[in-house]
Amino acid sequence: MKTEVKKLDSNIKELNVEVTGDVVKNKFEDVFKRIGMEAKVPGFRPGHAPRDILEKNYSANAHEQVLKELVPDIYNEAINKEGLDVIELPEISEVKLDRESLSFKAKVEVSPEIDVGDYKGIKIDYKGINVVPDEVKRAIDSLKESRKIDNLDDNLAKSLGYPNLNELEKVLDKQIFIQKENAERQKVEGEIVEHLLKSVDFKSPQGLVKRQLEDMLRQAKVDLALKGIARDKIEEQDKKMREELEPEAAKQVKIYLILAAIAKKENIAQDDHLPRRVMEFLLREADWKVETT
Repeated sequence: MKTEVKKLDSNIKELNVEVTGDVVKNKFEDVFKRIGMEAKVPGFRPGHAPRDILEKNYSANAHEQVLKELVPDIYNEAINKEGLDVIELPEISEVKLDRESLSFKAKVEVSPEIDVGDYKGIKIDYKGINVVPDEVKRAIDSLKESRKIDNLDDNLAKSLGYPNLNELEKVLDKQIFIQKENAERQKVEGEIVEHLLKSVDFKSPQGLVKRQLEDMLRQAKVDLALKGIARDKIEEQDKKMREELEPEAAKQVKIYLILAAIAKKENIAQDDHLPRRVMEFLLREADWKVETT
């Protein structure tokens, strides 16, 4: 197999492939053998028609079948040989096939080469979490307002599933703490993401951005439908939603590729849990500064 790679863009490459000899010959033999077993040729039992008759009547079919089976196999061998990290289906062109050779070009989009630099020791300002009495009081006032009552006593606490008002206040305190803890965690992770985005510069592959955009657009339309908005009204907003969502789609793709690059360097499993595992690694390796209150 002969292969040659040309760089067309930062993420686009053209792969020229050529194979000759037994690979092509054997594939034609295999295809004609199968055709012979299935072809209904007058005067001959299946599998017994002479090769010259098969060649005369099924040459075009054989040619098409050889291309269908051989091009994907040869393409996969070629990208493995060249070590290309392809992220989208290829655009195949200039296909040439005869009984002894096959050649074609494959335009592919590849994952960008990302130099993640120094991602350990990211500085994090962590604000200590505590719940003050006024926050619990506001939660109680909100509960009173939603219940349309003047006083919240033990009896009402019992109706909500708690033995007394003191226990209800403890639960509200815990809920507020969890809410603040989640918000702080999101803030910290956001700081890490912004640090990574600023420290790495590369062009996001458009194929991945387009795929992410379609997923986000689909979910946005589902959300609107669940709110009772008519389908035709939703489709009228398609263009506007695409324009609004595209920057975020590009950002999400970029973040994922950076995290994937870190995972590769740190031998973190490349699976569906990759983003979470890498973020946990970055949090462990971060330079924490705790702000006490």
